[in-house]
Amino acid sequence: MTRYRAEIETTLHRAVQRASVVAEQSTLSNDLRPFYGQIAYHFGWVDTNFLPLPGQSGKLLRPTLLLLAYEATGADNTNACEDSGEKEYLRRALPAAAAIEMTHNFTLIHDDIEDSDTQRHHRPTLWNIWGVPHAINTGDGLFALSRLTLWDVLNEGVESDVAVRLGAVLDKACLVLSEGQYLDISFEQQQDISVAMYVDMIGRKTGTLMGCATEMGALLGTHDQKTIERLRRFGYAIGIAFQVRDDLLGVWASTEELGKTPAGDIYRRKKSLPILHALEHADERDRQYLCQVYTQQPPVSDEQVEAVLAIFERTETKAYCRAFLADQCRLAYEALDSVPRSGSTIAARAIENMEMLVRFVEEASKQ
Repeated sequence: MTRYRAEIETTLHRAVQRASVVAEQSTLSNDLRPFYGQIAYHFGWVDTNFLPLPGQSGKLLRPTLLLLAYEATGADNTNACEDSGEKEYLRRALPAAAAIEMTHNFTLIHDDIEDSDTQRHHRPTLWNIWGVPHAINTGDGLFALSRLTLWDVLNEGVESDVAVRLGAVLDKACLVLSEGQYLDISFEQQQDISVAMYVDMIGRKTGTLMGCATEMGALLGTHDQKTIERLRRFGYAIGIAFQVRDDLLGVWASTEELGKTPAGDIYRRKKSLPILHALEHADERDRQYLCQVYTQQPPVSDEQVEAVLAIFERTETKAYCRAFLADQCRLAYEALDSVPRSGSTIAARAIENMEMLVRFVEEASKQ
């Protein structure tokens, strides 16, 4: 899953640098370098003084999924050189990969503001340093830059009708993401959220953007609409599976497994899948206790966490979450199995890598 990291990061750096240079050449009244410096800071490239930092961007999962879907459907038709290890064929898809990563990161900047999160990846969040107005504006700028970067596919030989479809797919995903974020924010003030409502919400957020990534990659590789739809379904299913995996680990992972506080989601009173399932299946006494813990003003105590975990055990919540995760992985496998095999070693490797990703997520359902 790290095979494309250098190419993705280079494309991201180039897009931000290019926009920064154009801005510096066009402005007369002010220095715009801090604006682009904030984008670079969010990506982890610089410190708060905009000095370069060693290290890399995040997981780059979404652009990686896009490139895998591209390889699985048509990279072998672009004079891909397998023996020499050259990746020139990726040029056709890299602008779209960078665009999907920028889109993801603009949502993270806004999420941090909306959730009042002061840390991301063990660093102060953008708004925590430069304030909410600047962070909102920087997120908006990154969103606009993602769309400008996408159009670079035209410079890499992508047909104009395909480029337009890519833009439409990304725009639709951004709208659905905003719908999901609205639901997520609204749920904070609601006490009657069902499991079905929660699944719909995470489908509009994590599921939609990962489905968008694999759909865009497939669009770059093939004109076969059935194959494009199958890979979109794969991305959607693996996106939901990733979120449910996080929900499982947020309650039951040890510090050694996750590097986080055990039962951290309970201490934070996060309305994730486990608590919503327990609320639907607990008896009246346990349900009232859960409601009291999740609405009280004081912080959740260790004793209350233990009591909540006991209710989860009585409602067989962990088993339910594992089964739900396994079902999403099954849907992802089925979507991959239905993708036509071309005989290309590049395509076969891409399918194998996607299957490995499903197996990685699936492990959480067996712990």
